[in-house]
Amino acid sequence: MRVAVLTISDRSSRGEREDLSGPVLIAHVEKQGWEMVDAAIVSDDHRDIVEKLSSWSDNGGVDVILTTGGTGFAPRDMAPEATRAVIERETPGLVEAMRAASMRITPHAMLSRAMAGIRGRTLIINLPGSPRAAKENLDVLIPVLPHAVDLICDDPDAESGHRKTSFPAV
Repeated sequence: MRVAVLTISDRSSRGEREDLSGPVLIAHVEKQGWEMVDAAIVSDDHRDIVEKLSSWSDNGGVDVILTTGGTGFAPRDMAPEATRAVIERETPGLVEAMRAASMRITPHAMLSRAMAGIRGRTLIINLPGSPRAAKENLDVLIPVLPHAVDLICDDPDAESGHRKTSFPAV
């Protein structure tokens, strides 16, 4: 599986704050044995996010884009709106699963406005900006992401490996 990680942060994009979440996600992706094909940092600007998500999705070289940051209530948190502008089909079950698992850890999880969806043959998923929360939310999705990518890519054998998996404890 080919993965790209996009950090969405005004301060990190200006070099005022170190990006901590992006590297955590990259390490976790590589730990799964998945291929990291790209990583970038953009500001919380709607246009910048849309351009990067569109570019990565449309080049055909990325199966999954994980974004981190920009999913909260702050006025500049634009990840969900930019993602919604780019995707062709929403995948609400992924966000529902992340939020349900996170609610067992903190009531603040209900403040997440994360979005997930499909553009072409690329799955785009918004994760929180906190390194710990980003990793915890990715952990919720790890059991289903390879199968999701197989389905998106219309792999004729996608259903042959369909089996019951347990939901990870967060």
